[in-house]
Amino acid sequence: MISKLINNIVKTDAPIVVGLDPMLSYIPEHIQKEAFARYGETLEGAAEAIYVFNKAIVDATYDLIPAVKPQIAMYEQFGIPGLVAYKKTVDYCKSKGLVVIGDVKRGDIGSTSAAYATAHIGKVAVGSNTYVPFDEDFATVNPYFGIDGVKPFLDVCNENDRGIFLLVKTSNPSSGEFQDRLIDGRPLYEWVGEKVNEWGALSMDGEYSNVGCVVGATYPEMGKLLRSVMPKSYILVPGYGAQGGTAEGLKPYFNADGLGAIVNSSRGIIAAYKKEPYLSKFGAEHFADASRQAVLDMIADINGAVFGK
Repeated sequence: MISKLINNIVKTDAPIVVGLDPMLSYIPEHIQKEAFARYGETLEGAAEAIYVFNKAIVDATYDLIPAVKPQIAMYEQFGIPGLVAYKKTVDYCKSKGLVVIGDVKRGDIGSTSAAYATAHIGKVAVGSNTYVPFDEDFATVNPYFGIDGVKPFLDVCNENDRGIFLLVKTSNPSSGEFQDRLIDGRPLYEWVGEKVNEWGALSMDGEYSNVGCVVGATYPEMGKLLRSVMPKSYILVPGYGAQGGTAEGLKPYFNADGLGAIVNSSRGIIAAYKKEPYLSKFGAEHFADASRQAVLDMIADINGAVFGK
């Protein structure tokens, strides 16, 4: 599956992923009003507004980007209707040729981990029939349980040509409370990175592994170290833009071949219309056009800073 993601990145010349993390506060009033007119101010109405919002952004950007990353919590907060909107979003994105990274951050052991893997990147048997429940291409996974929690995902990756991104060094300010703690003189995130490299060898797809990692854009020096620790793992990089990560700071995340990293932006893209310079130019009525311009600006920023294009 990593080969498909790389092909999309090369084709679009855009090492970016758009995070589809909708909050109702991001959704223009006219979309909410239309959804509530049909379904009332209900969970179903909220879910409809989310899907219509997502679909418009995907329609405006799918030709520019290789992948999307819906964060399942933003949908789960609206219960079962929200999960229906999540599934509809996944399916619509895949119909547009986009790779879908399900940001689900699952992690457990044994049959529970296997069930999570089945739900998001695997297949489930129901009598004589087989179904793909959520059908994402990748899932984010918490590696805290060690190989007991990761192996069920590895098995599903190899059976179904799917991929995972394991949390190594996250972008949030308090990540260091645990991830930076020294163990035998080295930070925990480095030990986790070594395990990711080891596990990644069990699911190679060409030059890169289906086992990627998450390393925040807010810690470029740590990113440089982890890039050397995990040379065959793709790095999913959150924290660009709204969280303070800069394009210049992204250089260490890429390999010499110009590959190896994909940078996420969520509200900086989907809620671009709410801030300048997009607010005055596009406004809420043309929120999807604002998202398209924000994507173009992000691609130019990263390609210019990292690759000198």
